[in-house]
Amino acid sequence: MALGVVVDGVRMDEAEARAFWARFSEHMEKNRGDLAGFAKAEGYASVRPVMTPNGPELVVSRTASQQPYGNAPRTGSSAGSRAPQGRAPGERKKPGKRRRR
Repeated sequence: MALGVVVDGVRMDEAEARAFWARFSEHMEKNRGDLAGFAKAEGYASVRPVMTPNGPELVVSRTASQQPYGNAPRTGSSAGSRAPQGRAPGERKKPGKRRRR
């Protein structure tokens, strides 16, 4: 699975993208959730991780404002196509209020 980086719509070559991801990972380990700090250190306005059908990707911009850190959104044709997951085998339903009839 490739680690992609797209800067203002232009894909980085693989070697440069891997180095960018290494710096991103190192920064995020030391500064959890600090996307804005990483973007600024790299000379950009924002960076955000997304999940594509081809794997994880960092979307980088020189002009777009930084969004808060959260789960990486899915992009592409498989976005939002996952079915809801049921309980694991043997897992009990959580207790709740019972309704009187």
